[in-house]
Amino acid sequence: MEELCSVSGLDPLWDWNLTWYTSRPDLTQCFQHTVLVWFPCVYLWTCSPLYLLYLQLRQHRGVIPLSKLCCSKTVKTQCLNSYLPLPSCLLLYLPLPLSPLHPQVLAVVIIQVDRMKGSRSSILLFLFWTLLVLCSLVPLKVNIEQIIDQRHLVTIVVDALSLLLEFMRDKNAEMWKGFLFATFLFLLSCLQSLFHHHYMFHCFTVGMRLKTAVMGLVYRKCLLLSNSARRQCTLGEIINLVSADTQKLMDFVVYLNCLWVTPIEITLCFYFLWQLLGPAALAGIITVILIFPLNGFIAKVRSKLQVQMKFMDSRIKLMNEILNGMKILKFYAWEEAFLRRVGVLRDGELDALKRSQILHSVSLASFNSSSFLIALSVFGVYVLMDERNVLDAQKIFVSVALINILKTPLSQLPFAMSTTMQAVVSLRRLGNFLYQDELKPDNVERLPHSTDGDSVVIEGGSFSWTNDGLPCLQRINMKVKTGFLVAVVGHVGSGKSSLLSAMLGEMERRSGFISIKGSVAYIPQQAWIQNTSLKDNILFGGERKESWYHRVLEACALLPDLDILPAGDSTEIGEKGLNLSGGQKQRVSLARAVYRRSDVYLLDDPLSAVDAHVGQHIFDRVIGPRGLLKDKTRVLVTHGLSFLSKADLILVMEEGHVSEMGSYMELMERRGAFAKLIHTFSGNQRRGSSTPRDKSEKSVEVNINKTDQDLDAEDAGKLTEADKAHTGRVKLQMYREYFRTVGLTFIMTIIFLCAFQQAASLAYNYWLSLWADEPTVNGTQSDHGLKLSVFAALGFTQGMAMFGTTLAIALGGIVASRHLHADLLNSVLRSQMSFFEVTPSGNLLNRFSKEIDAIDCMIPDGLKMMLGYLFKLLEICIILLLATPFTGLVLLPLTCVYILIQSFYVASSCQLRRLEAVSRSPIYSHFNETVQGASVIRAFGEQRRFILHADHRIDSNQEAYFPRFIATRWLAVNLEFLGNVLVLAAAILSVRGRDELSPGIVGLAVTHSLQVTGILSWIVRSWTDVENNIVSVERVKEYDSTPKEAAWTLEGSLLPAEWPTTGNIQFEDFGLQYRKGLDWALNDITISIQDREKVGIVGRTGAGKSSLALGIFRILEAAKGRIIIDGINIADIGLHDLRSRITIIPQDPVLFSGSLRMNLDPFDTSSDEDLWKALELAHLSSFVSALPQKLNHHCCEGGENLSLGQRQLLCLARALLRKTRILLLDEATAAVDLKTDQLIQSTIRAQFDGCTILTIAHRLNTIMDYTRVVVMDRGSIAETDSPPQLLHLQGHFYQMCVEAGLA
Repeated sequence: MEELCSVSGLDPLWDWNLTWYTSRPDLTQCFQHTVLVWFPCVYLWTCSPLYLLYLQLRQHRGVIPLSKLCCSKTVKTQCLNSYLPLPSCLLLYLPLPLSPLHPQVLAVVIIQVDRMKGSRSSILLFLFWTLLVLCSLVPLKVNIEQIIDQRHLVTIVVDALSLLLEFMRDKNAEMWKGFLFATFLFLLSCLQSLFHHHYMFHCFTVGMRLKTAVMGLVYRKCLLLSNSARRQCTLGEIINLVSADTQKLMDFVVYLNCLWVTPIEITLCFYFLWQLLGPAALAGIITVILIFPLNGFIAKVRSKLQVQMKFMDSRIKLMNEILNGMKILKFYAWEEAFLRRVGVLRDGELDALKRSQILHSVSLASFNSSSFLIALSVFGVYVLMDERNVLDAQKIFVSVALINILKTPLSQLPFAMSTTMQAVVSLRRLGNFLYQDELKPDNVERLPHSTDGDSVVIEGGSFSWTNDGLPCLQRINMKVKTGFLVAVVGHVGSGKSSLLSAMLGEMERRSGFISIKGSVAYIPQQAWIQNTSLKDNILFGGERKESWYHRVLEACALLPDLDILPAGDSTEIGEKGLNLSGGQKQRVSLARAVYRRSDVYLLDDPLSAVDAHVGQHIFDRVIGPRGLLKDKTRVLVTHGLSFLSKADLILVMEEGHVSEMGSYMELMERRGAFAKLIHTFSGNQRRGSSTPRDKSEKSVEVNINKTDQDLDAEDAGKLTEADKAHTGRVKLQMYREYFRTVGLTFIMTIIFLCAFQQAASLAYNYWLSLWADEPTVNGTQSDHGLKLSVFAALGFTQGMAMFGTTLAIALGGIVASRHLHADLLNSVLRSQMSFFEVTPSGNLLNRFSKEIDAIDCMIPDGLKMMLGYLFKLLEICIILLLATPFTGLVLLPLTCVYILIQSFYVASSCQLRRLEAVSRSPIYSHFNETVQGASVIRAFGEQRRFILHADHRIDSNQEAYFPRFIATRWLAVNLEFLGNVLVLAAAILSVRGRDELSPGIVGLAVTHSLQVTGILSWIVRSWTDVENNIVSVERVKEYDSTPKEAAWTLEGSLLPAEWPTTGNIQFEDFGLQYRKGLDWALNDITISIQDREKVGIVGRTGAGKSSLALGIFRILEAAKGRIIIDGINIADIGLHDLRSRITIIPQDPVLFSGSLRMNLDPFDTSSDEDLWKALELAHLSSFVSALPQKLNHHCCEGGENLSLGQRQLLCLARALLRKTRILLLDEATAAVDLKTDQLIQSTIRAQFDGCTILTIAHRLNTIMDYTRVVVMDRGSIAETDSPPQLLHLQGHFYQMCVEAGLA
C-alpha cells in the first residue's frame, strides 16, 4: 500500500505525527484516497451476493411498478457514474473495461432487484450509504478548509472592495488596476445574483409542490372523517387549513435554509473580521449571541399567541353558517345578532394579532439594528484595546461591508423564525386534523351481489356516533332478503335515519355484525345537490344512456320540470339546489340513485318533501312492487301510512331499537303499537295537493325570462356567476381606500418616523467616513470616547425610530383590516337574497378567509419592507451624489429603465395574482360541497372521481401561481443587474476622481452602492407584494356595489311598540318582479285578510304561493301596489321593524352552531322560564331536559347532532317564543311523524288562536278547517273562499282535492 501511495504521488499511508501527536489531528491524503474510499465499496461487493441469495429464497411479494421519475433518476445516476472519477489509486491499476465495476452501478442493480422482488427498502444499501457518508466526513472537512482559504463568493466581493480602497490610498498605483478592480466587483456581483435567484426558484418550486400536496391530503381526509370527527372539524377550520396553513408551510420552505445557512454566513464573516481586526471581532460575536436568545424568546411567546388562528377558524365557520342560513337570518331579522357574534370573534383575532405584531416589531428592530450594534461593539473594543489601533478607511469600510453581508442573514432570520413558528403551529393544526378518527372500513362487511339469500344482515348490532358515546342503536337484528321492500317507521328521534347510517358504515359498530351484498345507493333525508347542471347531478359521473335516462326522468316525475327549466336538463343548479323546490331537489336526488342501477337502495324519507299524488307516482313507478327498482333491495324510511301495506317487511323503531318487525298483516294482527298507530291515523292520512315548494317558482320565472333576453342556448341555464378577475393595474382608488381606513394620523406618524430613521442612519454612516479620514498623529487617533458616543447615540436613535415605524405600520394595518372586514360583512349581510343565489359560497368564503388574511398580515409586512428599503435607497442616492456627483448621469437612465421594468412587471404580476385568487374560489366551493355530501359520495363509491376534480381545481390554481413567482425571479435578476451597473459606475467614477476623493468617502459610496442590488430587488418584491395584496382590498370592496336591501331601521319612525296589534293584512293591486324587465311573479293581487283569520295558500308549481311570503317579508320589494298591515304600509318602515314583528316557520329547518339557547333566542332577551315554556309547547322539553347541559347543549354546524324532526320542532319553538300577531307556515311539519304532526297542529291552533295565520299548504288536509283558502295560478288569485264553498264551486281547488283523494 505504501508503494501504491508513493507511485500515486501521495504522502505515506499513515503518519502518527499528523494523526496523533498534534493539536489539529488529520488523516493522510493516501489514507483518505484509499482506505476511506475502498471500505464501503469492499463491504458492498462482499455482502451483495449473500443479500441477492436472501432475496431469491424469500417469498415473492410482487413487483413494484417502475415510475417515470424512478427511470429518469436511474438514468441520471448512471450518467453521473460515467463521469465520476474512480479513486486515483484504482485508475492506476484497473484497465478501462473494468470501470463499470463502480459501486454505484452495483447499487443501482440491487435497487432494481429489490423492486422486482417487491422490497421497498434494503438494509444492505442503507448500511452502504451510511458508511459512505461517514467515510466522506474527513475529506469534506478538508474541502471546507480549502474553500475558506479560497474565500466565499460573497467575501470575494469584499476582497475586491478592499483592493479598490487600497488602490485609492496608493496614489502611485496604475490606473488600469483600479478599472480592473471595479470590473471585477461588477462581475462578481452579477454572478452572486444569478446563483441566488436560481436557488430561490427551486425553493419556490418545492414550496408550491408541498402546498399542493397538503391541500390534496386535506381533501382526501375530508372524505374519510368519521361523524364524531366531522363535528369537531368544522368546514370553517378545513377552509382555513387549505387557505392559510398550507401557505404558511410554503413560506417555511422558502425560509427553511436560512435557519442553517445563516450561522455559516455569520461564522465566515466573523472569521474575516478576525483577520482584519483581530480579537475585537469577538465583541461582535457576543452581540449576535445576545440578540439570538432575545428573538428566540420572542418567537416562543409569539407561537403561544397563535390563538389568532383559532379565532379565525371560528369566524370562518360562523360565516359559512351565516351564508348557508342567510334566508333564515333575513326572515327572523337576526342579522345584527350575528354581526355581534362575528364581531366578538374578529376582535379576539385582531387582539391576538396586535400582541404578536408588537413582539414582532421588537424582533425586527433588534435584528435590523444588529449591523450597527456589531459595528459599535467591534470598533469600540478595537480602539479601546490599544491606542495604536487605528481605524482607517480600509478597515472601517471593509468591516462595514462584511457587517452588511451579515445584515441580510440577520434581517431574514426574524422572518425565518417567525415563519418557522407559524409553520410549526400550522403543522400542529394539520396534524390534529389528519389524526382525527376515520370511518372504519370493517364497520360494514361488503359482499358481492347475489340474486338469492339475504342482501342486508344485522346480527346483535349496537351502534354509536362516537367511539366513547352511548349507543344510539341497540339490539338490532334483521335480515332483508334480496329484492325485498322494507319500510322503517317510528317517532321523531327514534333512530330511523341512524339505522340507514349504520348500514352505510357511517356509525361506529360497537358490537354485532352487519353485511351488505352488492353496490349501494343512498337518498338522504335532506337532498344533497351539486352546483352543476341537472343532467350532471343525475348522471353523477356515469355514462348517459338515453333510453334509461328518459325512463328515470319519467319515473321520478322530472319531465314536467324539464319543460319549464330554460335549458332543460342543462340548466345549472345553484349551490344546495337554491333554484329548485324541496320536492324537485328530492326527486333529483332520487333520480341520481335510480340511474345508478345499484343492488341495495337506502331511502331516507324521500317522499316527505313531495306532494301526495307525486309521492304516489314515485312510489308506483320507482319504489313500489311495479317500479323500476322492483328487483332491488329497498330500505325505505317513511311517515306515509299508505305505502306500508305494499312493503314486504316493516320495522318499527322506538328509542334506538326495533320494537316490532314483520309484514303489514302480521303487525296488524299483533295489535301492538303499530296497529294502534294505523287505526288512529288511517282516516286522516297526510295527503295533499300538487304544490311543490316555493323556490321552483323563482327559478322558473327568472330563468325563463333570461331566455327572453336573447341569451345563447349555452347561457340560458346559467345561474351562478364565476369569480371575475379585474384587468390592468390596481386602481389608485384602492390605495386611497386602504390608507383612508388607516387614518391620516397613522400615515403622518409612519412617514415622519421613516424619514427620521433614515436621517439617523445617514448621519452615523457619514460620521464613520469622517472618522476614517481623520489623520493619524504618531500612529494614533484622538477622542475615541467622543466618536464612539456620537456613533452610539445616532445608532440607538435609528433603532428606536425603526421600532416605532414597524409598530405604527402594524397597528395602522390592524385598524384598516378591522374597518375593511366590517365593511365587507355589512355589505354582504345587507345584500339582497338574489345576490346569494347567483354568488357561490366559495367566492364569499375566499374573501373572508384568504383575502382578509392578506389584509391582516401581508399588506403591513409588505409596507414595512417597501418603506424601509425606499428610504434606504434614497439615503444611498444622496451619499453617491455627494461623493461622486457624476453618478447622477448614470442614475437618471437607470431610473428610467427601472421604472419601465417595474411597471411592466407589476401589471403582469397583479393580473396573475387576480387569476390566482379567482381560481382559488372553486377550490373552496368544492371543499364545501364535498364536506356536506361526503356520506352520499362514500355511499356511491365516487371518492376517486371527486378527488380528481379537487386535484384539477388545485392544479388550475397553481397554474396561475407558478408564472407569478417565475416573473418575480425574472424581475429580480434584471433589477439586480441594474444595481450592479450602478456599483460599476460608482467604482469607475471613484477611480477616475481618486485625486479629489478621500478614501473614507469612496468607501462610504462603494459600500452603499454594493447594497443597491439587494435593495432594488427587495423594493420591487415588497412593492409587488403590496400591490398584489391590495388586490385583496379590491376584491373585498367589490361587494360594496351589490344591490342592497332597504334600511333595517328608519330614524324617527313612529311605529307603535305593539304593532301589529290585530294582524289585519291588505294587498292592494300588489305586483312583484324578480328583476326589472322580467315577467310578473305576482300581478294585481288585491285581497283583505282579517285579524285572527286562518288562510291557506295553495296552487301548482310556479303559481306564486311563496312569492306572497317573500313580498310580505320584503325579501323582494313590490314592483307596484302595496301591502298594509294594521293600517301601515310595510314599505314605509324599516326591514327589521317589519320582520321582527311577524314570524315564519320555514320548511327547511336551519340551526347554527352554538347552544340551544342561542338558536332559540340569539339576542338573549328571553328568560329561562319563557324558553322552557316554548320547548314544552313544541314537545321538546323532555328531550332537552334529558341532555346533560340542557339549554346550553351545543348544536353542531347545521344542527347535525339533532334529527331533522327535532330541528323542525326547534323552529316551532322559535315561533312560539316570538309570539307575533302574524304567523306564516311553509309546510313546517313535513319531516315529523304523524303523531308529532298532530300535536304540532293542535299547538299552533291553541297557541296562535289570536293570530292571523297564513299557510302555504302542500298537503290539503292541514287547511280544510281554515277560514279561507286562496288558490294561486300564474301569479294571480284564481279563487278564494272557505274550503266548503270552494268545493261546492268545483273549480281549481276542487280539482286539487280530487287529485289528493279528499273530494
